[in-house]
Amino acid sequence: MIRRNLRTIRFQKIAMSIYPVICPTCFEEFMVPLPAPDETPCEVDYDCEVCCRPMIVVFDEEDGEVYASARGIHD
Repeated sequence: MIRRNLRTIRFQKIAMSIYPVICPTCFEEFMVPLPAPDETPCEVDYDCEVCCRPMIVVFDEEDGEVYASARGIHD
C-alpha cells in the first residue's frame, strides 16, 4: 500500500488593485493590475489590450499609493 502525504493548500484571497493607463499608440484607455508597493518602482513590458502594440508600463509609488503610466518602447 502506498501512502501519500497530502497537504492542505490554503489560498489567501488577494484584492487586486487596478489602474488606468492610456496606450501611447492608439490612445485608448485600459486597466492594468498594480504590483505591491514594496515591488515598485518597476517597468513591465505590456501589450495594449486594444491594439496589441507593445509598450512599457511604469509603476511607481508615492505616499503608499502605487500608480502606473505607459510609454512607447522606443521613447
